[in-house]
Amino acid sequence: MKYKLSLLILSGVLLSSLTACSSLGVKPWERDLLAKKSMQLNSAPLDSAIDDHIYFSKEASSGGRAFGGGGCGCN
Repeated sequence: MKYKLSLLILSGVLLSSLTACSSLGVKPWERDLLAKKSMQLNSAPLDSAIDDHIYFSKEASSGGRAFGGGGCGCN
């Protein structure tokens, strides 16, 4: 009896994990919402550029986000 119960629980967990990915993807009628400017990764490029300029000026770093470095510059 215990074996059947554990097999039933295991099969339920397996079945639910297989159906969890069945609704991935964007439907054709949802693509217009994703194309809006507010849904872009960078919806305000001018604000981002100003923020980056201020950040890199204050941190005295060079090379942008992908490079290490920074600090006050006093060796």
